[in-house]
Amino acid sequence: MTESPRSTLRVAMVGHAFMGNAHSQAWRTAPRFFDLPLAPEMSLVVGHDADRAAAAADRLGWAASSADWREAVARDDVDLVDICTPGFTHAEIAVAALRAGKHVLCEKPLANTVAEAEAMTAAAAEARARGVRAMVGFTYRRVPAIALARRLVAEGRVGEIRHVRAQYLQDWIADPEAPLSWRLDRSKAGSGALGDIGAHVIDLTQFITGDVIREVSGRLETFVKERPYPAGETAGSLGGGGSSTERGPVTVDDAASFLATFAGGAMGVFEATRFASGRKNGIRIEVNGSRGSVAFDFEDMNVLQFFDATEDADTAGFRRILVTEPSHPYVEHWWPAGHGLGYEHGFTHQVVDLVTAIAEGTDPAPSFADGLQVQRVLAAVETSSDTRTWQEITQ
Repeated sequence: MTESPRSTLRVAMVGHAFMGNAHSQAWRTAPRFFDLPLAPEMSLVVGHDADRAAAAADRLGWAASSADWREAVARDDVDLVDICTPGFTHAEIAVAALRAGKHVLCEKPLANTVAEAEAMTAAAAEARARGVRAMVGFTYRRVPAIALARRLVAEGRVGEIRHVRAQYLQDWIADPEAPLSWRLDRSKAGSGALGDIGAHVIDLTQFITGDVIREVSGRLETFVKERPYPAGETAGSLGGGGSSTERGPVTVDDAASFLATFAGGAMGVFEATRFASGRKNGIRIEVNGSRGSVAFDFEDMNVLQFFDATEDADTAGFRRILVTEPSHPYVEHWWPAGHGLGYEHGFTHQVVDLVTAIAEGTDPAPSFADGLQVQRVLAAVETSSDTRTWQEITQ
């Protein structure tokens, strides 16, 4: 007998730059390495320029293209909308898609403001009652070593959590002559290092510990207040007037640091910066508990450091776990032990988890409510920096 064909999950993706490339590879790859309950079909890619969207469709493997995201929402042959656009567009697209009965995958941070994130979360709750699912794309959760850290904490291997340390370090705008981009424009990005990369370590620490941040005290800093416009662009093309020799204002933070208190009482120290010279994508997480510790560094992403404080002191020490065994999260579907995974695999695992949840009628994680929690932390850090006071994270 031949197997019955699987039902398809017809996907439209909005945005085809950096994140769109990563998501496209994931949609192509996931069904080839994992036995998915639904077959993803890459139906439509959307960009703001018709010619470039068509070129992206051809290059990335999408069946068709459009220059209007509303087409993705309106089409009957689209089941899921994948949002890979800048933050200021997320709320409008996601809410419209959910109300139209489309499942939604939305890149992080969920929105640019708490109010937008609340509206998106409310729309997701309404859609859930109709069997429509929504997920926010914090893909680093799907790095096998991070997923293993979560498992060890959940199993009680580190005991009561006391300390959480988290850094996200980059250097891509450390040069003061690096040009302006949308990521440096508050009206489009919402915030700078805090929201773009700080959001990731906020989510990761809450995921690993299974706890949430309840209060913060933070500081934001913009080291370079003005930058040159990109080659070929002018102040006028970005919404003002002027020439390509002009410099424009940086309206977001370059770096953020904050102290945090978790609901369970753990103390947290966080740092996010784009000015850590020599650090390209340094994500470092350490959790210390009453029975042990776990530590992760994305620059050695297939490794988790684990310390078991119950072992004999004569031989106890941090253990280097190479997270490539078939028993480790996600790994059995890839290569033999010792053959490491990379950045792109997290996006593939995200597709796997989302498609599985949709097929099973369960809630995918992280949810829009999880994204809203992160958004509230971001907002509290900003307020704390402005007022120089501790801020509670209210629900």
